[in-house]
Amino acid sequence: MENSRAEFPFPYQPYNIQEEFMQALYSALDKGKVGIFESPTGTGKSLSLICGALSWLRDYEERKRQEATALLQEGEAALSTNAAQSSVASSSAELDWITDFVQKKAERDLVSKLKSYEEDEAFKLLQLSKEEQVEATGDQEDEELIIAEYESDDESKIKGRFFGAEEDEDDELVEEHVTKIYYCSRTHSQLAQFVHEVQKSPFSKDISVVTLGSRQNLCINEEVRRLGSIQRINDRCMEMQKNKHEKHHHEEGVKRKRGPAKSVCPYNKASALQQMRDVVLGAVHDIEQLLKLGRETHSCPYYATRLAIPPAQLVVLPYQMVLHEATRRAAGVQLKGQVLIIDEAHNLSDTLSCIHSAELSGAQLCRAHSQLIQYADRYKSRLKAKNLMYIKQILFVIEGLVRVLGGKVGQSPQSQATQPGTEMLTINNFLFKAQIDNINLFKVLQRYFEKSMISRKLGGFVEKYAGSGVTLHTHSCNNKENRRTEGLNRYLQTLQSNQNPGTDVAAADQQESVEAEKVLSASPMMQVEGFFMALTNSNTDGRVVVHKQGASSVKFLLLNPAVHFAQVLKECRAVIIAGGTMQPVSDFKQELLFSAGVVEERVTEFSCGHVIPPENILPLVLCSGPSGQELEFTFQNRDTPRMMDETGRILSNICNVVPGGVVCFFPSYDYSRRIISHWETSGTLTRLANKKKIFQEPKKANQVEQVLNEFSRCIQRCSADCSGLTGALLFSVVGGKMSEGINFSDDLGRCVVMVGMPYPNIKSPELQEKMSYLDRHLPHSQGRSPGQALIENLCMKAVNQSIGRAIRHRGDYSSIVLCDRRYSRPATLSKLPTWIKDRTTTHMTFGPAFALFSQGSSLEKRKKC
Repeated sequence: MENSRAEFPFPYQPYNIQEEFMQALYSALDKGKVGIFESPTGTGKSLSLICGALSWLRDYEERKRQEATALLQEGEAALSTNAAQSSVASSSAELDWITDFVQKKAERDLVSKLKSYEEDEAFKLLQLSKEEQVEATGDQEDEELIIAEYESDDESKIKGRFFGAEEDEDDELVEEHVTKIYYCSRTHSQLAQFVHEVQKSPFSKDISVVTLGSRQNLCINEEVRRLGSIQRINDRCMEMQKNKHEKHHHEEGVKRKRGPAKSVCPYNKASALQQMRDVVLGAVHDIEQLLKLGRETHSCPYYATRLAIPPAQLVVLPYQMVLHEATRRAAGVQLKGQVLIIDEAHNLSDTLSCIHSAELSGAQLCRAHSQLIQYADRYKSRLKAKNLMYIKQILFVIEGLVRVLGGKVGQSPQSQATQPGTEMLTINNFLFKAQIDNINLFKVLQRYFEKSMISRKLGGFVEKYAGSGVTLHTHSCNNKENRRTEGLNRYLQTLQSNQNPGTDVAAADQQESVEAEKVLSASPMMQVEGFFMALTNSNTDGRVVVHKQGASSVKFLLLNPAVHFAQVLKECRAVIIAGGTMQPVSDFKQELLFSAGVVEERVTEFSCGHVIPPENILPLVLCSGPSGQELEFTFQNRDTPRMMDETGRILSNICNVVPGGVVCFFPSYDYSRRIISHWETSGTLTRLANKKKIFQEPKKANQVEQVLNEFSRCIQRCSADCSGLTGALLFSVVGGKMSEGINFSDDLGRCVVMVGMPYPNIKSPELQEKMSYLDRHLPHSQGRSPGQALIENLCMKAVNQSIGRAIRHRGDYSSIVLCDRRYSRPATLSKLPTWIKDRTTTHMTFGPAFALFSQGSSLEKRKKC
């Protein structure tokens, strides 16, 4: 029986589309659906998600309570009936049976206790002999850097026969997870915004919410925070936790080994963490409030929030913690039977591919190989034979990767001729080419890396000894092993140094290079480990790109993101995939849902219009310019002077009649540079600057906010001063730093101009391989191959994200100009968001379109909206 709701708690009177959204969401959650929900930015999507989902959760919990009460009453009634009918004889027989059971259990417990005592004694003797053996070596200074004795899965099973009971007891102590909603988004700022919406909602007082983040975002230990990079912070934190457990072990009476005292984190104390957990669950906190609370209670927000996951009803977390299985497991996130909401999911497929792809440069291989040799050489007398064996296998695999890049171990790079180019290989072919197909990547590498934590140990080793005899790049001692790899190190260094010969680097670029160098040298094995893990994917699900030009590299490319999304879809009760612009959704369903085994009946879609009045948006398709030049920005046409001049004339006319801000999107950075350079020469840029001050999207992400602030201040000044400039013109790039997450609301974006269609680079080897994969595995539709559909959908997704920047609230208004006749094709128009598509008009000539802009009464009316 389907459950539904007539009304939803809301902080104000909701719009009709919000009520429809919440009804559809409630139904999808109750039926266990996979829902694709599209609600344009400015329509209150976050509040609709919160109130709809939490209303369902509250009703679901109430139904569960009622069912439990009914079952309890039935059980009590049955017990009462049985008790009244039982006789003295049956009671006596029952007592005899219980007595017999208790006696037998006591005998079994005694035998088990004696056996356990003997095993413990034997184990203690074995440990004592090991400790004496280690102490005999003398140097205990680097105990935390030594890899612990490794046990394979087979050995662990044998040990589990003797010591498995204790582990079973620990498993029973794991706290049960209540039914909850996991909400994830791409960035911490988006998560913070969502939490603020929860705080404003009617549920803020009676819902337990926890916000998760990385150590970099939640750590309050200044000693650790100042390390900077997330890898160093993680390594240091893990080391402190290990030291804490060892200290607790010593306090219980176990003899402490010689060596300096190890530091532990003062914020990671059980009582303080428990206290902070209770406070976190008692009110809604964002990241900043968690940091403040942690400092006040002197407890770690990172570990306190993880303790709060099981009893929390709403967990707010970034993409990575949900979509990556290992990260999900480490964070304590359990999806079984829970609800998952993925917001800002228009690029979910690309996000999954990116999270599970991996790339290794020649510099990283160089550091990993060199440092691992030095590590093994320094501690060879203290490492067990099995650890040394696995280290040699890791070195062998790294050397195999170098062979694929064209290098030969033991030879000078000057004597080697590396053929430049890019090669695409299947995983199996790559392993054959690297001559490492005889290595069991699952057992030898994946399991060993995970259990031994060798990447963290090596990172700590390099951090401790850098500058004191241990080199970050090459290793030049005179033993046989180092002589054998000297050519390898020189070869890889040459690859790196030849990357950009003779080019001048700006000071900011040099600073970024220094920072990147620190990360690479800190823990080079982390990237190697990630690449090895990627190679354990199925042969059909990915490809390896070998790039041997400039800075050589190997990259794993995931072709089938559904393989990693399938487990999420299988475990969750319901999954809601939401966004402001989810169109087109056809490839999304095929690639991510149906390929993951989801049946079509489980998928539901919801798309709503905008809250703005129809007259507040003016979307136009321009097929030709003011001089009659046909607008078709194909690769062959777009660089002609006629096309560039016509684009300039269109912008000049728009800037003459549109007040405030105009945002112009170009299909690529390269084309943006060329057309602006042409306008500088022809004088078009000067004519544009006479009407509006010109701004350009910056090259660096950290300069975006500064440019936006100056753009905004300029428009405000022009609005106050009626003479001179009428506003500002911003040149941006589709898919760039300003096409997503930036709001050009009100006067900042009174008109958005899209120049051409931003098709991706069809010559890209990665894209060609992706298209080929889709053509082989997905069905054709409407006479088009899945590969062709991918190209069109990637283009229109980018367009939708860019043009959606302008309208941000009910009272906002804007014009959208699509400059290319190809936008008029019905198949292309159908991929626009419904609320834009239904209001779009196509103009074969420029005059009628310009008339709509220049209608003074219409503009004046919009100003009053």
